[in-house]
This record gives sequence, C-alpha cells and structure tokens, in this order.
Amino acid sequence: MSDYHRLHRQRWTIFTVLAFMYILVYFYRVSLAVVAGDISRELHLSPQQLGSLSGILFYVYAFAQLPLGPMIDRIGSRLVIGGCGILTAAGGILFAKAGTLPAAMAARSLIGIGTAAVLMGTFTVFSRWYEKQEFGRVSGFMVAIGNLGNLSATAPLALAVAAVGWRASFLVIGVLQALATMLVFAFVRNRPPAAEHDAATPAPPTGILAAWGEIFGSRDFLLLAIIAFCWYGNYLALQGLWGGPYLMQAVGLSRAGAGRVLMCTSLGFIAGSTVIDTVARRFFRSYKKTLLAGQLLLLLFMASFLGPADALPGPLLYLLFFAIGLAVSSGVMIYPIIRAMFRVEIVGTALTSLNFFVLMGAAVTQQVMGLIVGAIGGGTTSIPAHAFHTAFLLPVAGLALAIVSFSFAKDYSGKM
Repeated sequence: MSDYHRLHRQRWTIFTVLAFMYILVYFYRVSLAVVAGDISRELHLSPQQLGSLSGILFYVYAFAQLPLGPMIDRIGSRLVIGGCGILTAAGGILFAKAGTLPAAMAARSLIGIGTAAVLMGTFTVFSRWYEKQEFGRVSGFMVAIGNLGNLSATAPLALAVAAVGWRASFLVIGVLQALATMLVFAFVRNRPPAAEHDAATPAPPTGILAAWGEIFGSRDFLLLAIIAFCWYGNYLALQGLWGGPYLMQAVGLSRAGAGRVLMCTSLGFIAGSTVIDTVARRFFRSYKKTLLAGQLLLLLFMASFLGPADALPGPLLYLLFFAIGLAVSSGVMIYPIIRAMFRVEIVGTALTSLNFFVLMGAAVTQQVMGLIVGAIGGGTTSIPAHAFHTAFLLPVAGLALAIVSFSFAKDYSGKM
C-alpha cells in the first residue's frame, strides 16, 4: 500500500472514531426534549427546575471551553478527548441512576465537562490532517454525522423510552460512551506521521494570555461570537428542550408524535450540513454571506412559534421543522470562518473560545425560557400556548439583533 493510501485510510479511520464520539455528544445535548415529561414527573420538577437541569450541561460545557482550548493546543486532542470521554461515561451512567434533582444535576455537569472537548478537539485534529481548503467541507460533514445523535434522541429515543424506560435507555448510551472512549485512545492521532518530527521540536507555543488577547481583542471575533450565541440558542431552545413540551401542550401531539416532528429538524440539519460548504463555495462564494442568509431564514421560521405554528396541519408542521434544520445548518459556517481568522498555532484556543459563546447561547436561552414559561404558566403541568409564544420571543429577538451586528464584520472567505 502506498504512503498516500495509508495516510488517506488513517485519516478517515480517525474521522470515523471521532464522529462516533460526536454522535453521543449530540445525543446528550438534545435528549431531554423527548423525556422532559418523564423526568419531570419522576423527579418532581417544575418548568424552572427542568430548564436548570437542561441548562447546567451547557453552562459547564461552555466554561470548560476556556481551559480546554489551551490544553488541546499543548498536549493534543487525543489525550484531552479521551480523558473527557471517561468523565462523560461516568456522568451518563450516574444520570441513568439519579433519583433526585441534585444527583441529576451532578450527572449532567459531568457530561457537560466530558463532552466539552470533542468537537473543538476534533476540528483541531482536522486542521492538521486536512488542508485549509478542505476544512469547511470536512467540518460540515462531521456536524452532519454528529446529528445522527440528534436524530437518535427524537423518535428512536421516544420508542426506546416507551419500551424500556428512560433510565435503561440512558444506561445503554453510557456504555456506548465508554466504548467510544477506548476507540479514541486506540486509533486517534493528533497529526500525520510526516508531521511528528516537526512536533518533536516545536516552536515555543503562544502563551495562554497572549492567545486570548489576540482572540478576544478582535472585533470580528466578538461579532461572530454574538451570532454564534443566538444561532445555537435558537436551535437548542427548540430541539434541545422546549420544542417537545411546545408540541405536546400547545399543538396537542403525543410524545411519539412530538419526537417524529423534532426528528425532521435533525434530518434537515443533516441534509444541510452535507451541502452547506458547496453552497458557500458555488453560490454565495462567501462563508459570511452563507451564514447571514441561513440565519435570516432561521429567524423567519422561528418567528412562527410566536403563534402561527400552533395551527399548522401535520404535513406543514413537518415541513417547517425540516426547513428549520436546513437553516440551522448554516451555523456550521462559523467554524471555517474562525479557522480563517486565526493562525493554526492557536486554532484550538480560538475554536474553544468561540464555542464558549455557542454553548452559553444554549444554556442561557433554555434557562431563561424556563423562567418565562414557569412565570406565565404558573408552574403547572399544563402550560398555556401563550406562555410558549412569549418565551420564544427571547431567542427570536436576539437572533434579529445578532444578524444586524454581524453584517458589519469582515468577510474572511478569501480563496475558497
């Protein structure tokens, strides 16, 4: 076998293992939407407590980004992702056994820390195994594959919970997480063999404070961070937590029916992620313009949850959620933008710094929406539709402001 074919096979082996890890990351992010009612009843949670339980994973995940970025740049993605995978497996098993809100919060916190390194560590590996021109395509493909975890956390999870209960379902995921972690240690390598000699005598690394100064001192980074915050806040507000209760209580669907509708968002995100880099290159010829166009569509579709979506017939409801998934996939453009914005020596720190805002968007939006729903709904199990309408106004308004602000950022597409 030639060196080229050996290298090609190795990098796709690494891709496959890391994709398996990311599938599990996405499952944990969005799975509460389907089982929210079951967990609320069993642990006696109010809407505010449910919002906190969902949000804690994202808060912990977000703050873990800041130390993990420099760790990835210094000791390598393989050790960081593998070590964090051990924490994720422990947290997943603990969550399956949790009998109280504090125990469930502790488990979700472990999962948040454990999953925090996977995507950004993966992209750091890709920055060394793939050319810069390939980065947008392979990162979009990774997100598309990862959304199989999103997909599994909708209708398939609803079926599994109906068959064996939510605890057994999450226990199986914890075991799969342990297996994925072992595969990372066995197969993932930080850089190609040809780069190992260079890695053995590296140039002095940029200090953490200097790297953060370069990153957070960039106006365009901050504008990108704002739209990343609002993009993911909108998506996870719907797909990760409040979409399920909205569909069941405002629209009147069953848990299985809500799972099927939410699955359409996952399918749309998968479909969009596989082609978004091609759309950016051939149609818009710009990562920035692709991101803005997609976010404008997302804003339009999310505005339907202020009232119009309640009365949509089944086929149009499925179509709406699929279209939302397509629009959400435009957010993947933040990663090639950040890759082009900063030099490769600090790309791990830059990626995790941006991802801090991505996950904070999910955490803050989900929790504040929980406060709004609880305040208007009175903390009852039967929540009126107008409580959801008011709550969804938060992410919609935020995204509108973010789109306007990001339009003033520089376009870093360069030679695509």
